[in-house]
Amino acid sequence: MNIAILGCGTVASGVCRLIAKEREGIARALGEPVVIRKILARTSAKARALGFGEEEICSDMAPILADPTISVVVELIGGTGDARTFVEQALRSGKHVVTANKDLIALHYGELLALARENSVSLLFEASVGGGIPLIEPLRQTLALGGVRRIYGILNGTTNFILTRMARDGMGYADALSLAQKLGYAEADPRSDVDGLDAGRKIAILATLAFHSRVTFGDVACEGISAVTETDVAFAARTGRTIKLLGVAQRQEDGVTAYVRPALVPNAHPLASVSDAYNAVFLQGDAVGDVMLYGQGAGAMPTANSVLSDILRAARTAPVHSDPFYEDLPVRDEGGESVYYVRLLVQDRPKVLSGIAGVFGEYGISLASLVQETRPGERAELMLFTHAARERDLRAAMEALLARGDVHGGCAMICLEEKT
Repeated sequence: MNIAILGCGTVASGVCRLIAKEREGIARALGEPVVIRKILARTSAKARALGFGEEEICSDMAPILADPTISVVVELIGGTGDARTFVEQALRSGKHVVTANKDLIALHYGELLALARENSVSLLFEASVGGGIPLIEPLRQTLALGGVRRIYGILNGTTNFILTRMARDGMGYADALSLAQKLGYAEADPRSDVDGLDAGRKIAILATLAFHSRVTFGDVACEGISAVTETDVAFAARTGRTIKLLGVAQRQEDGVTAYVRPALVPNAHPLASVSDAYNAVFLQGDAVGDVMLYGQGAGAMPTANSVLSDILRAARTAPVHSDPFYEDLPVRDEGGESVYYVRLLVQDRPKVLSGIAGVFGEYGISLASLVQETRPGERAELMLFTHAARERDLRAAMEALLARGDVHGGCAMICLEEKT
């Protein structure tokens, strides 16, 4: 079985090493070995460092598309520029495509799948979500049949590492991010991770498969963790909770909601104990009940294992040509009511508290509990829980509060994931 690999990065090198290491086992499973016939590289030096000869290295798709013996193209370049063009070319030429590209799938899955179906080939993307966790294929083949109503989880290892260090070691956000960058968990520009964009792409993919309806990255409201402070983490611990960045997708009677945001998770829930760079996804369904899938969400070898699983699947399984979008569900902005934790920095003087409560009341928000702690400069920090409220009402109340002269910056609002 001849394949071509596009890219020479971390995951690509992991796939090459894994194919070499498991050569005999692969041959027994398939009845034939997997051979990397071509590798596309921007610079041949990286490909040579992986052990490829000049006859196996190419700088464009032409040699790959012209080789009828290559049956699978493995796209590991990333992004939606050249990667999309190369994937479309491979599908049109009648070659199966395996990809780890969450950006591509989250934005263009519908178009690419239609192209795969037109050419009777497979489009497989197990490694696009959850790294080494087997999520996509179980969701496509088994779990979605159990009437999944809600899917949520920790989908980004970088932010989970940061929040773990803040909770476990008492680190501030900036110091925890710096450590993540030093250890290679976070990029020099970490915005895709810490702003929730990476998790947003992944929850779009999972929602699409779980609910049989198109959900793209543009449908997902994303909020990150940069506003989370040591005060928030410590207060969560005092109330028996921990803060996690969750991707959430939920099916409702009138459509689907999908979002990424920090949440206070009860310590009794399995997600609360998922630490460092690990990922976990929790599903709730009518027939399947509660299911959690846990493992390493990134890394060369875990991700390479998912890629290799798809390569073998492409060889053994006939392409699926049924329509996966048979339910056309609208994506809703409003996700219903939730309980919220709110932190406010205010002037420490009489009548401020009653004024703040009055503003919440104007927007129909009832307060369940409140803790006040004195801060330097005649200020106080308020940490409070609301009763169930709509997010848009709470955001409107927060805007009104920030317009007051006795409420200062440094505010936060974090949802309590009580449905967990």
